[in-house]
Amino acid sequence: MEVIPAIDLLNRQCVRLYQGDFSRVTVYATDPLELARRYRDAGLHRLHVVDLDGARTGSPQNMDLITAMASQVGVAVQAGGGLRDIDRALALRAAGADRVVVGSVAAEAPDMALQWLDRLGPEHLVLAFDVRVTRNEDPAVLTRGWVKDSGNSLWALLERFCARGARHFLCTDIAQDGTLSGPNLDLYRECTRRFPAAAVIASGGVGSLADLQQLAVTGAAAVVTGKALLDGRLTLEEIESFSRAA
Repeated sequence: MEVIPAIDLLNRQCVRLYQGDFSRVTVYATDPLELARRYRDAGLHRLHVVDLDGARTGSPQNMDLITAMASQVGVAVQAGGGLRDIDRALALRAAGADRVVVGSVAAEAPDMALQWLDRLGPEHLVLAFDVRVTRNEDPAVLTRGWVKDSGNSLWALLERFCARGARHFLCTDIAQDGTLSGPNLDLYRECTRRFPAAAVIASGGVGSLADLQQLAVTGAAAVVTGKALLDGRLTLEEIESFSRAA
């Protein structure tokens, strides 16, 4: 299972939001490019970059930082935030992003996202779904800062996109995001059981090395972790040892 550090950008600073809430933001006194270099030097090959300025305004704002991470730092970057049309997605690829992450469009306008899939190709598109898990119901996919129900279940969307050849799916349990309280192992186990060909990227709740070890058993292809690394709950040495063991 690949471990992908997250760098969330807001006002050109590294930040973390608690459960996606812009009013509950933690700012870290770390230069984004320096942080990217630190992760690269630790042997990590991919970063998950979220342009929160773009997510809030609907237009990407940090293309230059993404370009610098890809070209100067030399890591593969999967990036998203504020992508509402294919031209912006293609511009992000041109800026150096190896993978483009699309969320709201994929959940609210699947037909449009399928066109993106055709244009970008399955290896360069990550379909991101933020889900609310309720007992005895299919996981509901939320959008627009988790305040709008897309009307689609996670299972229905995964089935539709997998049938068209999509491969990479980022799945976040919103109840766990930013909490460090542990990931929803049942959710990822069910994702991989239902869709064994999908490369599921887990997100939300990782707070320790033990969480990574438990996630790996679910069959998840990768995990995105941000706050645990920034707060020192999870060290680069632990990730390195986990990678060797994996």
